[in-house]
Amino acid sequence: MKYQAEFKEAITELKDQNRYREFIEVARDSGNFPYAYSYKTNSEVVMWCSNDYLGMGQNQEVCSAMIEAINKYGVGAGGTRNISGNSHPLVELEKKVAEFHAKEAGLVFSSGYVANQAAISTIAAILDDLVIFSDQCNHASIIEGIRHSRRDKVIFKHNDIVDLEEHLKKYPKEQNKLIIFESIYSMSGNIGRVKDIIALAKKYNALTYIDEVHAVGLYGKTGAGITEELDVRDQIDIIQATFAKAFGLIGGYVVANQEIMDAIRSYAPGFIFTTAMQPATAEAAIKSLEVVSKNNEIRELFYNKVKLIKSKLNKANIEFLDNPSHVVSVMVRDSKKCKEVSDNLLAKHQIYIQPINYPTVRKGTERLRITVNPYHTEEMMDKLITALISEL
Repeated sequence: MKYQAEFKEAITELKDQNRYREFIEVARDSGNFPYAYSYKTNSEVVMWCSNDYLGMGQNQEVCSAMIEAINKYGVGAGGTRNISGNSHPLVELEKKVAEFHAKEAGLVFSSGYVANQAAISTIAAILDDLVIFSDQCNHASIIEGIRHSRRDKVIFKHNDIVDLEEHLKKYPKEQNKLIIFESIYSMSGNIGRVKDIIALAKKYNALTYIDEVHAVGLYGKTGAGITEELDVRDQIDIIQATFAKAFGLIGGYVVANQEIMDAIRSYAPGFIFTTAMQPATAEAAIKSLEVVSKNNEIRELFYNKVKLIKSKLNKANIEFLDNPSHVVSVMVRDSKKCKEVSDNLLAKHQIYIQPINYPTVRKGTERLRITVNPYHTEEMMDKLITALISEL
């Protein structure tokens, strides 16, 4: 059939461009993270690309909280927030994340992606004559939210405050403006120019929206992110983050003042018309938030492991992007080779790292993004370095 041929052609095009994504089937070994079982190689592997930065997905307090909640509430939410899904644990979780970020209110979404898409497009729909200023390296969910907003947008050069101001000054001060950026950019590891952007927002009468998904749990005295570390939570209008990385679960959230959050709650289709987070997941997220916010020791161990792997990569003359954050991107710069290196690491060395190719990164900047966690040992690191030397 004509339709089948077109689908086949679309897939062939991806494969020809080395952009076809292969999903590696794994079974994580709870209590033995970062080990997992690979169904592709039928062997135990060490995971070096998990976003479960602190290993909270296997934390016993978090697991027990979820099991107890399942026994109490069952496994499902039962409906949308408006139709039976507004469970007590979920309401409590929203209070906790608001307190965590020193904001008045919060909303929990099914994922961080949905949180960005729904919040950005809804804010834009409410604010008349809005122009959105977006960092060039903002990730897909932000781009999708802006696209759905159908508002004028300006893409400013990555972390370039001069370029941002040049764009801002072209618009009347009284016109509605929204500046969207990230605290930590997941592919480069760059830290956003938070204080500089806040200053420009005040100067040009703009709202600020920051994505903290790769920073929550890891930065700041209680793990509330770069905005806590810089002590500027009260100067950022809207903060978006996730439970799916350092907290080891699933779901995203947005926090802001009461009026903004009530408007998003009342108008966002991505919030109104989707099934609510299960009570058991909400209870586990509350426990994870509690454990992480009080556990500076695990953050310190995490930082030390990041420093150690960067030191070993430097010593081995393996190219990676130098940055002040925890992101470790080993540069390959060729899509075909990047996939081959990833395949060989898995098949020959029992090391699992997914290749990062276009369109996630620009062509010619393909890489292996290594994510370290407190449970990676120095022996594991040495085996990784040896494997990278042999395959790159």
